Amino acid sequence: MTNPVRVMRADITTVPADALINAANSALAGGGGGHGAVHRSAGRTLADELAAISGGCPPGHAVITGAGQLPVRYVIHAVGPIWRGGANGEEELLRSAYQSAFLLAAQHGCSSITSAAISMGIYGYPLMAGAKVAIGEALSAIERLGLAQISFCVINDSTEAAFAAALGRPHLTG
Repeated sequence: MTNPVRVMRADITTVPADALINAANSALAGGGGGHGAVHRSAGRTLADELAAISGGCPPGHAVITGAGQLPVRYVIHAVGPIWRGGANGEEELLRSAYQSAFLLAAQHGCSSITSAAISMGIYGYPLMAGAKVAIGEALSAIERLGLAQISFCVINDSTEAAFAAALGRPHLTG
């Protein structure tokens, strides 16, 4: 039986699923890194849908759109916190971002989800602490919301190692 939470070394824009959780910025605007890659791969319709969302999205929350040209039905744009040392509610905001994203997926009938490592790139959230939050919230969402599969797509050794450790595995095999 396949583990319902897994980590894979993959380009998130190429993995088929019902929904993709994108690590977004509060303005919901395209940028660099994985967020920018999702915008570029999805095409213009994604940018148009996001432009219609007035006021953006605050940290700890998520919004859902269509997926444009991506191999998923929906893109869920989750805004995590910028790391400021850990005493500014960062963990609660990161938990909330994942919870909001997984709830939107369930509300839209999604059972398979691919997710980015929210806030663990340019926002500076420590990898091990962030991976523990991500894995914990994924396991909780599977139990509470009936999601079937959550796959975290990672692109480098350090993020892969942190997620493997959070899953209690010495090495990942996808």
